[in-house]
Amino acid sequence: MRELTKAEEQIMQVLWRLGRGLVRNILHELPEPKPAYNTVSTIVRILEKKGFVSYKAYGNTHEYYPLVTMNEYRRSYLRSFVDRFFGNSPQELVSFFAQDRSLTLTELEAIQASLRAEIAKQRGRTR
Repeated sequence: MRELTKAEEQIMQVLWRLGRGLVRNILHELPEPKPAYNTVSTIVRILEKKGFVSYKAYGNTHEYYPLVTMNEYRRSYLRSFVDRFFGNSPQELVSFFAQDRSLTLTELEAIQASLRAEIAKQRGRTR
């Protein structure tokens, strides 16, 4: 899956939140300073060509909706990110965050609990 530009991702965030919308609905949800209507329309059409969105036509009006879920994109993006910055090693990523002093003990314990829960879940599947 291709990565999105910052502007494309911003539009997708709105569509994921709304579920579907016209260009004016998307524009309304964007933060200030808002881009021009034509800019949003162009980005949405680019997203359509990339296979991220489709539309239902009502005459000359198009209602856009996502074809890719946020979780699908997140999974693809994170895999690519881990590959590029952590040598395709999730362990290196976790180690990086564990050593990052901006994480509180509470946050580290929450991460540890999540990992333990996933380990238990996967062990249950293999039995």
